[in-house]
Amino acid sequence: MNEERKKILEMLQQGKITVEEAEKLLAALLSPEESKSEAQKSTCKYLRVVVEPGPQSEDRDRVNIRVPMKLIRAGLKWAAFVPKHAHSSINKALHEKGIEMDFAQITSEDIEELVSQLDDLTVEVEGKEKVRICCE
Repeated sequence: MNEERKKILEMLQQGKITVEEAEKLLAALLSPEESKSEAQKSTCKYLRVVVEPGPQSEDRDRVNIRVPMKLIRAGLKWAAFVPKHAHSSINKALHEKGIEMDFAQITSEDIEELVSQLDDLTVEVEGKEKVRICCE
């Protein structure tokens, strides 16, 4: 991490600047190639999850959730404030849920990659429900 980015994150951690100000400062540090990459990422504004009842479903409820990608990205940024000594506990809890990953190593690119891989995913659950995940 270069010194400018580190200084911005330190100011954010100390409460000298807001998250929005930190984002603007970090964006200003991006090279033209990185800026183009960031612009491509932002094409997905929402992650939508729709659960529709299937023909064999007893429950006719429909679920339609639209989560702003900005919220997901902001949550990832807040993860930087989790104390280092808590990482092993978090990794253990993730492992118990069947998620093999290192919490400290999650990056914004990982989230973007995950969302892009989930885009337009449809799963049928034993004819009872249909779950659809997509980007908008």
